[in-house]
Amino acid sequence: MKDLDDIALRSIKFEPYWWDAARPEPHPAVALAPQYDVAVVGSGFTGMRAALELARAGRSIVVLDKEAAGSGAARRNAGYLGRVLKHSLAALMKKHGEAQGLAFYRELGEAFTDVIALIERERIDCRLSRHGRFIAATSVKHYDALAADLEPMRRHLGYPYEMVPKPEQRREFGSDLYHGGAVIPDLAAIHSGLYHRGLMERAKEAGAVISDMTEVRAVTPERDAVRIVTDRGTLTAKDAIIATNGYTPRGLNWFARRVIPFQAHMAATEELTAAQLQDAIPNRRTMIDSNTNIDFFRPAPDSARLLFGGGTGIPRGEPAAIARFLHGLLRRVLPQLAAVKLSHAWTGYCAGTFDMMPHIGGREHVWYGLGYNFAGIPIGTHFGAKLAAMIQGKPEGRSAFAETPFPTLPLYSGDPWFVPMAMRYFDWKDRKRA
Repeated sequence: MKDLDDIALRSIKFEPYWWDAARPEPHPAVALAPQYDVAVVGSGFTGMRAALELARAGRSIVVLDKEAAGSGAARRNAGYLGRVLKHSLAALMKKHGEAQGLAFYRELGEAFTDVIALIERERIDCRLSRHGRFIAATSVKHYDALAADLEPMRRHLGYPYEMVPKPEQRREFGSDLYHGGAVIPDLAAIHSGLYHRGLMERAKEAGAVISDMTEVRAVTPERDAVRIVTDRGTLTAKDAIIATNGYTPRGLNWFARRVIPFQAHMAATEELTAAQLQDAIPNRRTMIDSNTNIDFFRPAPDSARLLFGGGTGIPRGEPAAIARFLHGLLRRVLPQLAAVKLSHAWTGYCAGTFDMMPHIGGREHVWYGLGYNFAGIPIGTHFGAKLAAMIQGKPEGRSAFAETPFPTLPLYSGDPWFVPMAMRYFDWKDRKRA
């Protein structure tokens, strides 16, 4: 097996596949003005969408980031566009009542359609495709539970799906590991690096100032303003947006206590033959499995490669060890590709929350959109627009995700030491449903 690993990892790049086409590059250093209308902390999808909308509304905007803009989760994630949360619609209606549960999922649907409309309106060439998604059931019980989760979404919201029994599974995904699954025919995928680059370019064209390689050390509300301390000096703003998600620094204490960063792992194969790619993903859909801690596969949008990942939240060691783990995942799920090499392997940080729900809101001129729980592109982009509307006092800023408390736990300070144990607990729960 080690020989196979070594062959598979020859000539690998330990960086995101997306960077081949859209590598994050630091902006030239700019002299920071003493005051802005809005300071955005974090240069991902939320921060850039908020900067774009506010700059076009005539506000002076600075976007601050410790690293090169977009080098966090924005240009590392899988590029999936969906409309599902970690809690099913039925579960949320049971917990919060039918009206609130439906409000969450309606807004999630709006986020999905909004990001597609934004891409088309702004003419962002990010290889948008709408081939749908296949959710592979990891057991017979998961197959039944999947149908039970999807049917209320069809009944209440009109979202289509089709159940695919195990004997027909190969027409959707070239693995015998699963027990059938469900097709969501209208979901989408993008090249996340090109999408972020396009969004950033539009924000800059609108007048937003990008000050990356700038560490924010404190954000302190003052009388009618916010004081932002950076390693390049101090500035003030009428409002500030915290859009750091899985990269939230411990110094932003209130926010760090409410997000749970966790590491995600992803890889790209070398280029496959047309027959190999057709066998693996016949309809070019994105794929996830039905576990809480998912494995996922998708075709690359701009080459004949397979992109995939899994094993989220559990440290895997040095880059080569991560790559070997991911190649083992490829061999387990698609054994016909066991001899295929990896071209790229990388990691990045996402963020969950204690209630496994996204949250948006504001207090004392400091606003936030955080905790996407695997719905980063649609919800992150959507929250950017919502935050811009909130700051302007527009009714469009109202969000169902602002109507529930943003929880933390006593003694939690932002150190997610418990994440590996939580992930193993989720794995145990999924195995109980086998």
